[in-house]
Amino acid sequence: MSIILPRDDGRCGWFKLLNTARPSRQIHGKQKADMVIVGSGFVGLAAARAYAELRPDHRVILLEALKVGQGASGRNSGFLIDLPHKRDLEFGSLDRKQKIYRLNLEAIADLKKSVHQHGINCGWEEAGKYQVAVGDRGIGFLRNYATLLDNFDYPYQLIEGDPLSEALGTRYYSQAIYTDKCVLVQPAALVNGLADTLPANVELYEEHPVLDIKKQAAQFSVRTQDAVFSTPKVILATNIFAKEFGYLRSRMIPTMTYASMTRPLTAEEMMVFRHEKSWGATPADHGGTTLRLTQDRRLVIRNRYQFVPRYHDNLDARRAVRQGHLDGLQARYPQFDNLTLEYTWGGACALSRNYQAFFGELAPNLLFSGIHQSVGATRGSITGKLLAQLALGQDSESLAHMLEISQTPAVNPPEPFLSMGVKTRMAYARYESASEL
Repeated sequence: MSIILPRDDGRCGWFKLLNTARPSRQIHGKQKADMVIVGSGFVGLAAARAYAELRPDHRVILLEALKVGQGASGRNSGFLIDLPHKRDLEFGSLDRKQKIYRLNLEAIADLKKSVHQHGINCGWEEAGKYQVAVGDRGIGFLRNYATLLDNFDYPYQLIEGDPLSEALGTRYYSQAIYTDKCVLVQPAALVNGLADTLPANVELYEEHPVLDIKKQAAQFSVRTQDAVFSTPKVILATNIFAKEFGYLRSRMIPTMTYASMTRPLTAEEMMVFRHEKSWGATPADHGGTTLRLTQDRRLVIRNRYQFVPRYHDNLDARRAVRQGHLDGLQARYPQFDNLTLEYTWGGACALSRNYQAFFGELAPNLLFSGIHQSVGATRGSITGKLLAQLALGQDSESLAHMLEISQTPAVNPPEPFLSMGVKTRMAYARYESASEL
């Protein structure tokens, strides 16, 4: 039976702006490896680096169906968030939230070390982020967010009026909470920089999609079109595509989120931003709009979700998404004449009904981390590192914390009830959050 493979639609602004010319290496025939990692997003890259550093004498194979940065890790909004995000901050014990926070900080510290050590040009900026509210609904969410931060003993600033409009260049938002430890990056540049600086014992093969994984005695057989790898251990860093290999099929909800990127703003247009520096804003209402001003003076807007059972969408249907993004920007910045969007793209991710991610073994010596609820940059980075430790039987406080906080994604209802339920829930969420878009 053929599997559905990742494919690049050629629309992602982050990737299109890269100046990368790394050729795809070729490999053929029967091969032996000590570890095979499938997928080179945040999870796969972190796992490859950590495993190779722990076992420099081992041969580590990293297989990627596309080019690095064309998948979900290069399509996100580029926020490395330190706080437990969304549902993780809203639910669970204080102890669990503190463990997530420490793990996120470790992920950011690891990424910062790599960026600085290797001179990775990814627009790394410790800019913090704004949690923004438009109207009464958003303000209600923002008050709840403030209460959660108070309970967490986390410092923040409540900003409104002129200081807020000067920071974001618009009076569209009524209030915001600013926290200062979030990092902003160009995500496709970051993952490409991480790929370019992997340890010498990691062999990265791009445009080598895995077609089959089988267990034969104590060895796995990992097959691509041109090669078969025999290995005792496999890390699946494939997120939603793990379903294609038969794992967690009934526990993932494949979802696509959408973003658009403008042309560079002119010097005159940049004058509306009093501080004239890049920033990032996420919505207080989960169904609202994420917004960024990048270092190269572009606005990036993200909202709208779609259920994509086969992981890909209809490109023609993006016209409405693109127009919605343009309308949203014009509502925020009516003074910008002839504002145009250069890129509109979608990114497939995995959600679960109970908002839980997965970390650990799917089978003996077959490990996976995924279903990160659309916040995979920091969680993917830390779980990739810890999967390498788990594969090697290592112990660490961070691994113990990750195992402690990890739960099981809920089982989905069967089709057609899943599709009906998800589409209805998404439509209702769009209706509820309309005033915050």
